[in-house]
Amino acid sequence: MNGIINLGKYIFALPIAIFGLFHFMNAKGMATMAPFGGEIMIYITGAALIAAAVSIFIGKMDKLASLLLALLLLIILLSVWLPGAIDGDQTATSMVLKDLGLTGAALMYAGMAKDKSVVG
Repeated sequence: MNGIINLGKYIFALPIAIFGLFHFMNAKGMATMAPFGGEIMIYITGAALIAAAVSIFIGKMDKLASLLLALLLLIILLSVWLPGAIDGDQTATSMVLKDLGLTGAALMYAGMAKDKSVVG
């Protein structure tokens, strides 16, 4: 049973890594959604997502990475998706819920992370 439970961190980190790759594959298309910085902000966000996923995969600085990931997801939720959700955009509302769930998962992972070298 523990083997299955331990798969959870990989199941959580894999979509985060894929979302990061998507940021590099479609930066021009996503640039209009960035509140500031345009395309460069999309690349920075993609790199942050990939870095968080790698940290979770290898278990190094994973508590810090998952806390920073939660912060990033919350900022994206509030600045990119929430305005559209308030205006009634169903896609934006779905993205708010997705990012809210992933933020919760990142915080739960941070609570269980073993590498407490940076964040106790």
